Amino acid sequence: MNQDMEKSTDSDSELQRVSEQQADIGPVTVEPHPEGGLQAWTVIFGAALSFFATFGFVNSFGVFQDYYQTTLLNKSSSSTISLIGAIQLFFMYGAGPIVGRIYDAYGTNILLPLGTVITVFSLMMVSLAQENKPYQLFLSQGILFGIGISLIFNPALAVASHWFKRKRAYAIGIVAAGSAMGGVVYPIMLQRLIPRVGFGWAVRIAAFVTLVCLGVGCLTIRTRLPLSRRVSLRGLVDLDGFRELDYVLTGVGSFLVFYALFTPYFYMELYAESQGVSPNISTYLLPIINAWGVPSRVLPGMLADKIGALNVLVPCTLICGIFVLGLWLTAHTTASIIAFSSIYGLCIGAFVSLIPAHVANISPMEKFGARLGSIYLLVAVSTLVGTPTAGAFVTTIDQSNFDNLIIFTGVLILVGGLLLLLAGLAARWKKHSAEVRA
Repeated sequence: MNQDMEKSTDSDSELQRVSEQQADIGPVTVEPHPEGGLQAWTVIFGAALSFFATFGFVNSFGVFQDYYQTTLLNKSSSSTISLIGAIQLFFMYGAGPIVGRIYDAYGTNILLPLGTVITVFSLMMVSLAQENKPYQLFLSQGILFGIGISLIFNPALAVASHWFKRKRAYAIGIVAAGSAMGGVVYPIMLQRLIPRVGFGWAVRIAAFVTLVCLGVGCLTIRTRLPLSRRVSLRGLVDLDGFRELDYVLTGVGSFLVFYALFTPYFYMELYAESQGVSPNISTYLLPIINAWGVPSRVLPGMLADKIGALNVLVPCTLICGIFVLGLWLTAHTTASIIAFSSIYGLCIGAFVSLIPAHVANISPMEKFGARLGSIYLLVAVSTLVGTPTAGAFVTTIDQSNFDNLIIFTGVLILVGGLLLLLAGLAARWKKHSAEVRA
């Protein structure tokens, strides 16, 4: 997500805010971006903690998937349980365009405190869930938690663009890395606490940690650029982009990759247990995936600034798909499963962070926010149905069913990566045709 809200803030959002406020209160002088300093880095620190407690918690759903399937919701199917986590992702991405417009108008003063209250309250409700009552978790952990984190996710990412321009990719990479760190800490904490204090208190302790992190975010995250003070839903999405081949291929490719992207996050621990991996090791597989996501969210963005987003995005995606089919499908030992978890976390993080950068490269700057919103609506749908579809393969925990799930995951990622490659070729052809006509 390295550059995803950055350019929308600089282009349509930033200009819209300045122009609208000029109309209301006269000329507004926007000082140059600080590019550092105590206040700027304090904002980045608070935003990273907010990502730690929101997207990081979402990245930990594999712990809940395993516990629900074996204990709390043992009468429900894998597909049904994974839908709880998928709903979180649906709201996080799908609500982005609307939350972004509210952020443009009022900044973080309303969104962050409201999101914090909803997020922590939802986790408290999760801790009270009763055995084999899936609707309680659908409402609390799926819908309510998803709405809460959506109010924090987009503003925490976008605010970096208020303070950094030249170092923006680096700053946003640090913010995005907070989600990977949350995906390391929360699974270990929950897996250690559940046997000792029970599921209810384990989730409550996690909720208190979330409250502290989001509280720091509320105190430290501040906007710097003028705000419009009015909400406009005009131009929320831009369907005109789907008339251009490179944009269509990008949208379809993103849809396919996101359809399968979170499958290892949800099912890796369960797969390892089916292969006889010791619980002392299997419980750390999800943190391993997320730990490798820290460098994969920071370094690719810095590299993409020099050689182009698609030149980093496509190889990482294709390598990821190849290793799903070549390594995960044949991973039956502890060493091979750990190796795949590490490689997957390292490669897939680049895809998550660089898709917005690629969309920016093929979109008019005045339409970037709307076109990214259109892509994220596709992503929201694919994440909603992706993991439940994968869960439908695991009707019973055996090797044959897991093989089908792995093939399904690998093929989708590979096809999505190939479509992104074609999108790059289409973009070059469009640019060449425009130069010829000129």
